[in-house]
Amino acid sequence: MARHDHHLHEGESLRSAAKARLQGRGEQWTDMRQAVFDALANFEKPASAYDIAEEVSKRQGRRVAANSVYRILDLFVSSNLAMRVESANAYVANQHPGCLHDCIFLICDSCGQTTHLDDDKLSGGVREAAANAGFAATRPVIEVRGKCGDCS
Repeated sequence: MARHDHHLHEGESLRSAAKARLQGRGEQWTDMRQAVFDALANFEKPASAYDIAEEVSKRQGRRVAANSVYRILDLFVSSNLAMRVESANAYVANQHPGCLHDCIFLICDSCGQTTHLDDDKLSGGVREAAANAGFAATRPVIEVRGKCGDCS
């Protein structure tokens, strides 16, 4: 993975970038997908499908099932609109959906704050180690648990 600069999106810019990415892959940007993406993007910490379903349900005034949200989140992850924090079974919106990077997360055990890093040198080393072991890594996920600067 080559080193490059990318633009981090937020707010309406993030929604537009996500919509463009999804439509560019031949998928539809439905009202429900937009509602799920907006809810996910508004969480300050990784959110579970249940957290997102609850938020969308509140906003729409009707119950939204978590299994429907899971299906949409699976699509978002495969389309690079969201990243899954494996150890928490939770998701974060990808602030640069046009760029594909391996997932490197710093997770605070005290407050739950999760920071996503792009470090192609580190993830390249993981890919190389996997290849040396005869393993073809499709997308490494590295999670580092500890305490953030505010909590330490």
